[in-house]
Amino acid sequence: MQHFDLIIIGTGSGNSILDERFRGRKVALIERDKFGGTCLNVGCIPTKMLVYTADVAATPSRSSRLGVDETLDNVRWSDIRDRIFADRIDQIAAGGRDYRLNHEDNANVTVFEGDARFTGPKQLTVAPNDGGTATTITGDEIVLAAGGRPSVPDIEGLADVDFHTSDTVMRLERLPASMTILGSGFIAAEFAHVFAALGVAVTLVARSGALLRAQDAEVSERFTEIARGSWDVRLNTATRKVEQYDGGIRLHVESPDGPGVIESEVLLVATGRTPNTDQLDVAAGGLETDEAGLLKVDEFQRAVVGGTRGENGAVAGGAVVPGVWALGDICSPYQLKHVANHEQRVVQHNLVTPDALVASDHRFVPHAVFSSPQVASVGLTEEQARARGLEISVARQDYGGIAYGWAMEDTTGFAKLLADKNTGMLVGAHIIGPQASSLLQPLIQAMSFGQPVKNLARGQYWIHPSLPELIENALLQLDA
Repeated sequence: MQHFDLIIIGTGSGNSILDERFRGRKVALIERDKFGGTCLNVGCIPTKMLVYTADVAATPSRSSRLGVDETLDNVRWSDIRDRIFADRIDQIAAGGRDYRLNHEDNANVTVFEGDARFTGPKQLTVAPNDGGTATTITGDEIVLAAGGRPSVPDIEGLADVDFHTSDTVMRLERLPASMTILGSGFIAAEFAHVFAALGVAVTLVARSGALLRAQDAEVSERFTEIARGSWDVRLNTATRKVEQYDGGIRLHVESPDGPGVIESEVLLVATGRTPNTDQLDVAAGGLETDEAGLLKVDEFQRAVVGGTRGENGAVAGGAVVPGVWALGDICSPYQLKHVANHEQRVVQHNLVTPDALVASDHRFVPHAVFSSPQVASVGLTEEQARARGLEISVARQDYGGIAYGWAMEDTTGFAKLLADKNTGMLVGAHIIGPQASSLLQPLIQAMSFGQPVKNLARGQYWIHPSLPELIENALLQLDA
C-alpha cells in the first residue's frame, strides 16, 4: 500500500492545484480518461468552437435584410471536427498528460491512470486502464475533482440503441441529415443551434412547456418563441419508447396531440448531467451526498457529513471530514467551469494555508447559453426576487431601441434588470440577444463590488453607438 501527502482525483480544474508550493509533498494524481476534464475535452471549449463555426454558417439567414445576399455553399464536417479535436483539443490533453508524467517539475507526482474507488476513510483502490493489478493508496489529504457525466433517462429501449450524448456527438464520423435532441436546457439549446446552422434538420423534444426554464420567465418565453421558428420544437412531449430502424432511430412519443413517432438519423440525449460520486463509492470513504448526488462541502470546500445546503451552494451545519476537499461538478450545484476554477483556487489556498482558510464566494455566479440567440444571466430572476419579498424595480430595454441594435435589425433581444429599491443595488440581470455573455460582465462587476445602480449608470462614459448602451439605457429606467 502506497501512502501520499496529497491525492487529487481528476485532472480538470483539480490539475491546476499543483504549483511550486507542492513540490515538497508526495502527490498522487488520478485520471481515468483524458487529461483536462470536461471543459477541455467534451464541454466548454470544443462546444464554443462549434458554436462560433455555427454562428458564421448562420450569417446568410440574417444578412438579406441588410441588403447583402449570401449563400452557405458547403459544410466540411470533417474539417470542422478535426480543427477542434485533432488540431487543438487532443494535443492539449496529450500535452497535459505528458507534462505530469515526464517533466522534471513533477518528480514528486505519481500519476495513476484508471478508476478510483474509496475502500475506506482516506483509502482508495485504483483499477488501471490497462487491465493490470489494482493499487491501494492512502493519503493525508484528498481532493475530489472528478466532475460529472451526462445523465441518461430511463426510457424503454434507449439502452439498446446507438444514441449520443454531449460526450460523443461532437466527434460524429459524418454530419447527419437529421437529428433528434432530447432535452430543453442549455446543452440541448446549444447543440440544436450548432447542428441546425450546419444544415441538419433538428427536432427538439421537451417534456416541459418551455425551453431554458431555469431562466427568467420572460427570457425563457422569448427563447422558446424564437426556437420554434428555427427548429422543430415539440413541447410537452414525453418519450415513451426508443428503437433502432434501418434509417436511424425512432422515438415513440406522447404529446397533447396524442401519440406519435419521430424518426431521425441521430439521437442526442441532452437531459442534464450527474456527479460522479456514485462511481467513486464515496460512502465507503465516510463521505455524504445530497439528494442530487453532489458531495456535501462547506464554504471552505471541506467535505462534510450532515448539514443543509444553503442558497450560496455550500452546506452549513455539517460535521467536517478532516483532510477531504472537493471542487467543481462533483460537489457544486452550479456545474460551471468558472465556478470550478474559483473553487480550485480556494482549495489550493486552504491546502497551503490551513490556519487561514478562505471561503468560496458564490454570491453572484453568472452563466451563459451560447445558442441562437445567446442568453446570459446573473443573480435573481424576477420570480425569485418577488418570492423573497423584495421591493424591486424592473427595467427592460430592447436591442432595437439602441443605435447599434437598430443597425443590426434586431427585433427580439432585450436586457432585463432588477434592482432592490431599498438598497439601490442590482439583484439580477438577464440578457437575450447578440453578445449577451459579454454585455453581462459589467453588471457582474457592479454586483460583486457593491456599485449602486445610479453610480453605474451615470458614473462613467458609455461608448456611443455601441452595444453596451443596451445596459446603460436599462439602468437609467430603474427606480432605485
